Amino acid sequence: MKRHAPATGRNSAPIADVLRRELPDEGLVLEIASGTGEHAVFFAREFPQITWLPTDREASELASIAAWTEDAGVGNIAEPVVLDASAHDWPVIGADAIVCINMIHISPWEATEGLMRGAGRLLDSGAPLVLYGPYREAGVETALSNEQFELWLKDRDPRFGLRNIEDVDALAARHGLARTARHEMPANNLTLVYRKR
Repeated sequence: MKRHAPATGRNSAPIADVLRRELPDEGLVLEIASGTGEHAVFFAREFPQITWLPTDREASELASIAAWTEDAGVGNIAEPVVLDASAHDWPVIGADAIVCINMIHISPWEATEGLMRGAGRLLDSGAPLVLYGPYREAGVETALSNEQFELWLKDRDPRFGLRNIEDVDALAARHGLARTARHEMPANNLTLVYRKR
């Protein structure tokens, strides 16, 4: 039932370093597309004053999240919730922050549209939406490994692929969010932070 994503072990600590600078000291953090649940466990341990609410659209992922949570024995992870980022209605009415790791490039653009729409609706002024993953950026050469990764993604589904940061910024702005930070991460990834205006 517990699933494992190898990249999680490599990127959890660097992402946590950024989250320390960007998340509120306490409150509810909504994680979109939580996947296996390994990030939720890692971050719940790192931020004991924060309640972590993991979500995913796949039932198999929710089972893995629940299994990781039970084995970890941490008390600040809420019961995982079925949530499709692209849906117009989310089963969550508010959050103090939203975190989304490695979803935008492995989903249709409609999922990013839904993510921004939901963040614009749920977050209060100044609250962050934190995104992690590989992106294309104007004036910055895309790493060969990311170019190869994108070919692999598009072979799986032509709707997948690295997104242009400028397109993500523009979409965020339409929902009342503005990018406030860009953090370079290992393995040619970025963490982008948007805050509700």
